Amino acid sequence: MTLGAARVEAAVLRHSLWLTVAIAAVGVVFGILSGSLAIIFDGVASSINAAMTFLSLAVARLLAREGSRRFQFGYWHFEPLALALNGALLVMFCFYGFVTGVSDLLAGGRDLDFGWAMAYAALSTVASLVTWLYERWRNRTIRSELIGLDMQSWLMATAVSAALLVAFGYALMVEGTALAWTAALADPAVLALVSLGLAFMPIAVLHQAWQDIFQMAPGSLDAAVEAAARRAVERHGLATFTSYVARAGRATFIEIHLVLPADYPIDSVATLDRIRREIAEELGPARPERWLTVAFTGDATLI
Repeated sequence: MTLGAARVEAAVLRHSLWLTVAIAAVGVVFGILSGSLAIIFDGVASSINAAMTFLSLAVARLLAREGSRRFQFGYWHFEPLALALNGALLVMFCFYGFVTGVSDLLAGGRDLDFGWAMAYAALSTVASLVTWLYERWRNRTIRSELIGLDMQSWLMATAVSAALLVAFGYALMVEGTALAWTAALADPAVLALVSLGLAFMPIAVLHQAWQDIFQMAPGSLDAAVEAAARRAVERHGLATFTSYVARAGRATFIEIHLVLPADYPIDSVATLDRIRREIAEELGPARPERWLTVAFTGDATLI
């Protein structure tokens, strides 16, 4: 990621952080005024999201810096750690929301002040949707995983708020009718359904983050590296090769060890550098977050 893209990433995350804090505060206040646990759930979820956005912003600033003597490969590994923490908290909170919603349903529901509830749901839906669209527009070029995760959070917030709006609208419509008894079920029902539905999004984030934390080789990258190394072996008459790949957030680490025959002619180091460049070009444009090592040896036991 370029320095300009890193600055855009940080600016977008700062905007998201302040808006999330505002929505969280409004959500808790409106939830108390209306008596809606679903709105309080939404407000507390926004508070968690604000804390995670602050963490993402700190990680984004680290990623824009060069490595240090202590972190010589850079700070790339902090990104999947932040994603895993965010995903784990959201999954646990969704589970808590689902259990709370089901418990209230079994207890007969909750009576609400639907005026306050409708006002919050409408405001939150519009704010969340506009923010998601804005981040989607800004992320088209820089393709930041941190902004991508933040977009998921805003999409989740939009879905929650829209579901609240529909549920509270239904409750207002049935007041004074034969279905008035179902109005009390609107809040816990939407809380349980939304919590259950939204849990799948952070689970997908967790899956990818754990793969990066444990440095599991991405299948597509492994295949591309093996193909490039194999072509180099065939093209230059080398003996064999081994390759290793890993990913940590947006960074990829690639090691290729090429074994030369005992009688392989080497005019100069430039001969080996040419093979290195050919492999690097086949793997795509050079990027700061790609670490590529190509080593040569004549002893196959050393690879």
